[in-house]
Amino acid sequence: MRKSLIAFVFFVLLIVLSACSEAPTAADRFSEYIKLWNDQKFSEMYDKLSSNAKEEITKEDFVSRYEGIYEGVSVNELKVEFDKPEEEKIDDKATEVSYPFSLSMETVAGQISFEQDVQIVQEETEDGEDWFISWSPTMIFPQLEGNEEVRVSSASPERGQIFDEKNKGLAVNGLAYEIGIVPGNLPENRDETIEKIAKILSMDVKEIEDKLSQSWVQPELFVPIKKIDPQQQELLAELISIPSIQKKDVPARFYPYGEAAAHLTGYIGSITAEQLEELKDEGYSSQSLVGKAGLEQVFESRLKGETGYTIYVEGTDKIIAEKPPENGEDIQVTIDGELQKQLFDQLKGEAGTAVAMDPLTGETLALVSSPSYNPNEFIYGLSSSQYAALSDHPQKPLMARFNKTFSPGSSLKPIIASIGLKAGKLDPDAEKQITGLTWKKDASWGNYSITRVSDADSNVNLKDALIYSDNIYFAQLALDIGAQEMVNGLKQFGFEEDIDFPFPITTSSISNGNLSNEQLLADSGYGQGEILMSPFHLTAAYTTYVNNGSMIKPYLEVTEEAKTSFWKESITKKENNHILLSNLKEVVNNPNGTAYKPKVDSLQIAGKTGTAELKQSKEDKTGKENGWFVAVNTDNPKLLVTMMIEDVKDRGGSHYVVPKVKEVMKQYLSNE
Repeated sequence: MRKSLIAFVFFVLLIVLSACSEAPTAADRFSEYIKLWNDQKFSEMYDKLSSNAKEEITKEDFVSRYEGIYEGVSVNELKVEFDKPEEEKIDDKATEVSYPFSLSMETVAGQISFEQDVQIVQEETEDGEDWFISWSPTMIFPQLEGNEEVRVSSASPERGQIFDEKNKGLAVNGLAYEIGIVPGNLPENRDETIEKIAKILSMDVKEIEDKLSQSWVQPELFVPIKKIDPQQQELLAELISIPSIQKKDVPARFYPYGEAAAHLTGYIGSITAEQLEELKDEGYSSQSLVGKAGLEQVFESRLKGETGYTIYVEGTDKIIAEKPPENGEDIQVTIDGELQKQLFDQLKGEAGTAVAMDPLTGETLALVSSPSYNPNEFIYGLSSSQYAALSDHPQKPLMARFNKTFSPGSSLKPIIASIGLKAGKLDPDAEKQITGLTWKKDASWGNYSITRVSDADSNVNLKDALIYSDNIYFAQLALDIGAQEMVNGLKQFGFEEDIDFPFPITTSSISNGNLSNEQLLADSGYGQGEILMSPFHLTAAYTTYVNNGSMIKPYLEVTEEAKTSFWKESITKKENNHILLSNLKEVVNNPNGTAYKPKVDSLQIAGKTGTAELKQSKEDKTGKENGWFVAVNTDNPKLLVTMMIEDVKDRGGSHYVVPKVKEVMKQYLSNE
């Protein structure tokens, strides 16, 4: 019995001693605190503070202060470290111990890191003695001493500019006049005055009233209403004469070529809520301006720069962290601004498009769309009615056309000929016996037939078929080639393949049903059917004829790495390519050629016209026609131009387009 009692007492002593040896140390408690800190569990952190620290700050204030500051400076990658000693080397009777720790974090203003000591104090609890953190504001940032506020200020970068190949500005930074109203200075006839201002600025009265009703507006404050072009001095004088109107000079984007390059340059505008949600982790704020279209959107990530930030203690000169703004990158493109304008002027506001390229290098020289809009008006501010007039316009002036797909019509015929020659299904000298203006393969076609414009010759070879643009010849050629070879040949020319180019280009397509019937195949032979091709792609395809059968890879940006390369190599044989180029010269220089008039003696041009019929059916007599002309100067092949104008029916079809392209080529090449 005595032995059992001794054993029991010994067992109890072991438990007590064990419990004593496992009591948490100061280092244990600080390690626990740091783990919570790294996980940003501020509520649980507060529970580990000393009683004196809790007297200085409530739990609610502690949590909201930490969370508010960390969220305000966008803390991430928080790393608090403490080298926990293997053995506590402190006096058993000590009630306070100091430990060093280090902290690092990433913020909007860059990395913040510091080292500091923390005091751990021993206090009595219901369960005995324990260790607690003697917290102070310096543990947030060493610069804090009390309840000062931590603030963040931003410094906007300068947006990168866009220049053409000759370093002329396409999208540049300048100044605008910001017109504003000081509400307290409005005269007694307030409503009449605002109506007058709205009329002068082409704004709705409601838009002005909404700006004047913002929550921050005070009678003595300047309320921005609209930006105007500094060149509009008469407009400015008229506005300044109105009581309450003031102006400020503010930085603004400017597009020197205006409407002529609008679809190319695009414009910038205020970020939307949807965009901000998508881009919030990339340095954007609700005040950011972003590229909305064109090159401004394509190169947005490089143009925008990096906003600078300063984290500071309010009311003091203490800087916690600072990152200066990084200006956006300037970008130079291969576009020739003057050529862009010349092509745009030739379109004269009609619905159409033009693309120009150096066929030997791949430099993209012009990307034009018409009708257009003035991108500067988006900077200075469009009223809702002005924007509605653009967006609801039947000719869609906001839409770029050079990168969309259209029926290419007869401008596709040289490509079909190339496919036929390569497939061995076309003898360029052999003559097809074609009589009359219409043809169908046999009775199985029913009422369906192919129509050609001229029946001047019944013995038609390739050269004749291109000169006269004979639809029947190319319909028969398509049937000779066959559906599968036709599809393969078009794919070799880049159909159904994305073009590697900074500006998004719609993929050219062959057919929904893969040329599944003879009539569709025949129509595809002269660029009708379901064939759709972008003007940009068509331009690239024609570079094949001045590059010995290889298609150039277009490029847009001037860089040290930019170099000439091919998108598609050896897609036609050199001898076949020579035949086609020679025939395309005849289209322009032979008096019977569809692109003969007007004759330009100073240039040796090769090219092909095309009139694409947009019909619901063969019987449709009301369908519109689009006119095409693709041309290249062969003596000095520095310029290849494609132009397409919509709705040229009863205006000469493609013949309406030819003189416009020739005039631009004459102007451009005479300056070379």
